Amino acid sequence: MQKENFLLFILCLLLFTGCFTSKNFDSAKKFSKEQLQQDYTLLRNILEKKHPALYWYTPKDSMNYYFDSIYHVISDSMTELQFGWKVLAPLSNKIHCGHTSFGMSKSWNKNIRGKRVPSFPLFLKIWGDTMVVTGNLNRKDSLIKRGALITSVNGVSNKELISQMMQYLPLDGYSESANYIRLSSNFPLYHRYIFGIYNNYSVGYIDADGIKKTAFLPMYNPLLDTAWRRQRLINFQRPSRKKKKIEKRESERSLIIDTTLNTATLLLNTFSNGESLHLRSFIQQSFKKISQQNIAHLIIDLRSNGGGDVPIYIKLLQYIRHTKFKVADTAYAVAKNLSPFSTNIKQGFFNNLTLLFLTRKHTDGYYHFGYWERHWYHPKSNHHFNGQVYVLTSGPTFSASTLFCSAVKGQENVKLIGEETGGGWHGNSGIMIPDITLPITKLRVRLPLFKLVQFNHVPKNGRGVMPDIYIPPTLEGVRKNIDRKMQAVKELIRVSNIADSKNLVNEN
Repeated sequence: MQKENFLLFILCLLLFTGCFTSKNFDSAKKFSKEQLQQDYTLLRNILEKKHPALYWYTPKDSMNYYFDSIYHVISDSMTELQFGWKVLAPLSNKIHCGHTSFGMSKSWNKNIRGKRVPSFPLFLKIWGDTMVVTGNLNRKDSLIKRGALITSVNGVSNKELISQMMQYLPLDGYSESANYIRLSSNFPLYHRYIFGIYNNYSVGYIDADGIKKTAFLPMYNPLLDTAWRRQRLINFQRPSRKKKKIEKRESERSLIIDTTLNTATLLLNTFSNGESLHLRSFIQQSFKKISQQNIAHLIIDLRSNGGGDVPIYIKLLQYIRHTKFKVADTAYAVAKNLSPFSTNIKQGFFNNLTLLFLTRKHTDGYYHFGYWERHWYHPKSNHHFNGQVYVLTSGPTFSASTLFCSAVKGQENVKLIGEETGGGWHGNSGIMIPDITLPITKLRVRLPLFKLVQFNHVPKNGRGVMPDIYIPPTLEGVRKNIDRKMQAVKELIRVSNIADSKNLVNEN
């Protein structure tokens, strides 16, 4: 049945996406069992010899079992998509390293970019075992509306459905919060890749009146959407390059000051200092402005911050933390170079130089990145913020943003508000992550080069950084599209401002 579903999916791709394939790329091309086993064996060898955290959360005997059992899934020829989602995805999940994930080939990504394909029609907000409808790709279908609770899809209960899908997604330790957000961001895509495509879906749900119902929904067919899409393109005015650049920059980082609440909201969706973001100067100018306006409350929104450059999070931390700090208690690689796999790893030559010149072998047998272990950073004296800080966290709060959260948690003027971070609290493998490119299928797997245990680290329990005030999603919040975390923070600030006003009156 799974094989039939997948063949139907490939057929739909060819029918509905027009020029999906190019002269040099065929999404339906199959690789032989022997070719796939060759790529898989190479990947296993690289991971076993070069991955610094392969056995951090999965003991070696268990990892060997997973390597062997997943190898036997390759019982016949497969397409690139099948090999990626039936073999590499579950393998990366077993490693429990959020920085080790697979990606499709560059040719696949190039050909699918901008294309729409048939899929399950509903977008869902997911947490725990709850699935709530947030959108419907079939716009004329008003049967299942926003806010409906999904109880099953094709006879698979919501709890079992989520549990199965989680087995295909990478995670740091045992923190699944990032994967709830992944599924929520594009449930149709993940359902299609994991379960295949169906002409119709039997969907069990509970409507707004609490009545249990079942509906039969057709798959989303982009061909039927063509007329509407064409009209949108006619009405669409393409923004200028300058406007697009500004919009992208503001979506990644912004500072908003609310004088009525005496509050600044600093949004940072990345610590990657990419083109046009200028994060160093932005952070510096933001705190200068906050200081000049005597702002008493600062909201730092890291809910969508997946991490990035370590020096950028350090820059932010220097304006918040009261005491000196280091990046890591431990940061090391397990090998002094990537040989004999350098040609299979992106920028292998330059990564070898980095390992050669920036690491030293210690008595434990590992190659330590001593700078991050030894170098102390001190708080900024100019424009340092000493007011109340509220850090918003969620599942996508990952890698370097998790390092920031760990470093400020417990400071008396800082509160973490929201949900458990997706990045591990004890440590992660987020320093230098080149891609392995498998030589035959061209699929890619991210390979962390360093294992990092955070400064002043907590015991290893596999969890993310826990918030001081937990604000989970709710059915009402999803139905009304309420930002409950931001709402809760602003209420805390209002209460604080009222108390400060009363104290001031009493003093006078």
